[in-house]
Amino acid sequence: MTDHMAERKLKVEDYMIREVVHVPLDFTVEQAVETLVSSEFHGMPVTRDGKLVGFITAKELLRNYQTPNMPISDIIKKGTVTVNPKMDLDDAARILFRYGLRNVPVINESGTLLGIISNLDIVRSHIERATPNKVAMIKNFLETKHGVSIMVRRRIVPVEALRPTQKEVYADELLGRKEEIKRGLVEPIIVIQNNENYILVDGHHRALASKQMGVKQFSAFVLEPSRDVELGLEKSADEQGLYTLDDVKIIDGSHHPLVEITTRLLKSEP
Repeated sequence: MTDHMAERKLKVEDYMIREVVHVPLDFTVEQAVETLVSSEFHGMPVTRDGKLVGFITAKELLRNYQTPNMPISDIIKKGTVTVNPKMDLDDAARILFRYGLRNVPVINESGTLLGIISNLDIVRSHIERATPNKVAMIKNFLETKHGVSIMVRRRIVPVEALRPTQKEVYADELLGRKEEIKRGLVEPIIVIQNNENYILVDGHHRALASKQMGVKQFSAFVLEPSRDVELGLEKSADEQGLYTLDDVKIIDGSHHPLVEITTRLLKSEP
């Protein structure tokens, strides 16, 4: 590949959530319950003057719901499993797995709460890491077919400049992609830059979803041939009248295969 594609070990700081819902040590059970219910988490770090002192779980709060005025300092276990932002992400994944945790606080050397890393963040990192394998396959194919060398760069590209090569996308999968983007999953699209155009090779649902959400730019692996080449993808796009994302048809009547499989058991009875 290139230096831009060189594999580096991901760190906790690359995927941790920095805006952490946490509660002060002097909160009551009732106050902690209200904070937890209004969040999307199953537990929260407990702090004193910004320093992590423990962790409170929904189960611990349920055990004490009949004493709403009790301070949580009386019921939390002092101390908790933590990681630091420079730790390898794979090591953090082992800690989550080893202790059966949903999430773990991230602190610095002085104990200040910096963020939180969850098993969902680990899953997100693995999805995003799968894309380079596709890039390598496309790169090797183009180099062999056209006799060119291809530079691969990780860049931010304007959504409006993307030229689609797929004539249809599924409406239900678009909704799913929007939820992924909202949750911070930025799986890069793959494009070929040819004749100053960005030819979209992989990621049509992501591109359409971001456009509908008003996102102006998207992360991409950009394949740059050493010279202009005549791409079959562009010829096919010409034949189908595909020039901008507005030319892509959104199918409402049938399900994307992934959605069909994962929602099969959720269908309502006649």
